[in-house]
Amino acid sequence: MRSRDDTAIIFTEDADWHTRRLKAAMEAEGLRVVVLSLNNCGFAIGESAHGLVLPGLDGALPAAAFVRLIANGSTEQITARLGLLHALRECGVKVMNDARAVERCVDKSMTSFLINRAGLPTPRTFVGEDRAAMQALIDEAPGDNVLKPLFGAQGRGIRRLAPRDTLPEPEKVGGVYYLQEFVGDPDARSFRDWRVFVIGDRAVAAMIRRADGWITNIHQGAVGEAAPLDPVACDLAIRATVAVGADYAGVDLIEDPRGGFLVLEVNSMPAWKGLEGATGLNVAQALARHLVATLGRVPAQ
Repeated sequence: MRSRDDTAIIFTEDADWHTRRLKAAMEAEGLRVVVLSLNNCGFAIGESAHGLVLPGLDGALPAAAFVRLIANGSTEQITARLGLLHALRECGVKVMNDARAVERCVDKSMTSFLINRAGLPTPRTFVGEDRAAMQALIDEAPGDNVLKPLFGAQGRGIRRLAPRDTLPEPEKVGGVYYLQEFVGDPDARSFRDWRVFVIGDRAVAAMIRRADGWITNIHQGAVGEAAPLDPVACDLAIRATVAVGADYAGVDLIEDPRGGFLVLEVNSMPAWKGLEGATGLNVAQALARHLVATLGRVPAQ
């Protein structure tokens, strides 16, 4: 199979700020960058040595692929797009993050399972399809719970439920209820959590996100401020990233009222504009240099 050792793909759906910054950083490291949508790629078994359709590569394979965004779609569409990422890895292409990590992080139930299995502290979490059984958990809960979409990001679609609150109908949650114990003072007037950004085996930056409401996502109006690289928070974030098999991740943690931190989520396709604004770190450059290092190339100075 012919490959282009100087070429990397950025998979995304929009040439947004993140993509432009990442493309420039990768080009500064000496890579030729092709920006593609996974929607426009596919399989052509028997038509080429590798059997993949990758526009703009003249039949060759790239040295690497960076997964920035995967578009929403049907189960069949998502399966095919992830299948192509799996195929690239099978062909020896460095995929960052690869389909295995993306699948584990997109599915919050698997993320929670792997975090707990790795021995990391995380809130009590229940996932199930039986509305009556899940309602019983809410009715008997000693405190509030957070209902999250199993597939979701940026704080969209989450709601806080007090004991005995009524769960929505199954069609409102895709047929699956993901309930996570609410952490913190339910009567507080302001809330905060941590986002730690991990690249490779290092935590490179951290911020505290503050909000007047209990949803602390930047896209929901929270404000980020630079945070120290707390050794406990960083260790948990690195171990959580390893647990899901990611090369890089945005790890969300919350301070436990009893002391220490709990791992909430691991994001395999995190945005970093808010983090960069808060900390001043050139995240795209750090990601590009890590990618180049994994390819065995000498990073640009």
